[in-house]
Amino acid sequence: MEPAGRPRDRVPRIDPYGFERPEDFDYAAYEEFFSAYLVILTRRAMKWSKLLKGGGGVQKSGTVKRYIRKGVPLEHRAHVWMGVSGAQARMDQNPGYYHRLLQGECCGRLEEAIRTDMNRTFPDNVKFRKSADPCLQKTLYNVLVAYGRHNQGVGYCQGMNFIAGYLVLITKSEEKSFWLLDALVGRILPDYYSPAMLGLKTDQEVLGELVRTKLPAVAALMDRHGVLWTLVVSRWFICLFVDVLPVETVLRIWDCLFSEGSKILFRVALTLIKHHQAFILEASSVADTCERFKEITRGSFVTECHTFMQRMGGARSGDAAVTPEGPSACPSPTQQPPVCFPSGFALSARVRYTSESACRCLAAFPPRDAFSAVWF
Repeated sequence: MEPAGRPRDRVPRIDPYGFERPEDFDYAAYEEFFSAYLVILTRRAMKWSKLLKGGGGVQKSGTVKRYIRKGVPLEHRAHVWMGVSGAQARMDQNPGYYHRLLQGECCGRLEEAIRTDMNRTFPDNVKFRKSADPCLQKTLYNVLVAYGRHNQGVGYCQGMNFIAGYLVLITKSEEKSFWLLDALVGRILPDYYSPAMLGLKTDQEVLGELVRTKLPAVAALMDRHGVLWTLVVSRWFICLFVDVLPVETVLRIWDCLFSEGSKILFRVALTLIKHHQAFILEASSVADTCERFKEITRGSFVTECHTFMQRMGGARSGDAAVTPEGPSACPSPTQQPPVCFPSGFALSARVRYTSESACRCLAAFPPRDAFSAVWF
């Protein structure tokens, strides 16, 4: 029996994380997707509850890695992220440290930079509005100030507000958000947010090398039009796909990012580019190329997060692609294979670029302040 009313009437206008759905949101397509995804979520929740029965921390293992790739239920997400990233261990080893940071010496420049970004952090999220009770702006401000005092070499960089904002939404805890931000900025993505942004610039170069190896036609198009990778993927990397891809898809990516590290960002980028290769190759200019890279982050391919993660899942040789559970798990003969590249390729390429191309990277890309002015 068909449910009464229109999909717009049945799907809430505000999502579970507090984001308002845009005016052009496809309620019918989302309802169709989510009705199937809800079955998967329920099955995964049962398996995770069984795995975590008895409490305790989450330790990395083959089983945990497999479970994470298939999705972490919202109710377990903060706990799992804290465990696999090492954030829980760091927090346990440093009791009271976060609160001491908040009570530390003020730095007017740091605090003013963070305060300036508060009102432009998720204006479409009702939980971050000043009228909200409680308003998460204060929580977000505290996390960013504490991190700026903790890591003075980084301080604050635009883009970190979006990342910390997601952490606050998921953990509902200032202290846990701080330690997860430390795991990302300090260990998983070193030098992404430092003044020189060498890690970010290097990884964009690495992505270009990967595309040249796996998708040479796209690389040739970029060369022909003179399009720098920083023009099309910088926001993907520095915001870790926040405000680029749909919320649930970003969270599924982050599940793997906290568990497996920065290689996940390359796999996401390559999956997007490969799936839309024919569309990208129709670009006729620099502006058209940039617009097409924006377009590929929209639509059903990225909204249907479970299918997207399946396509991404086999991006390293030797890793089996994550497939649906049950009798319908066999891939369609017409289904595109996941993006694959040799084991360790991204890491070795990053090491090579870090040593051989650091000067070229620094010369070709703007410093952090100029970068922020362009993208934010």
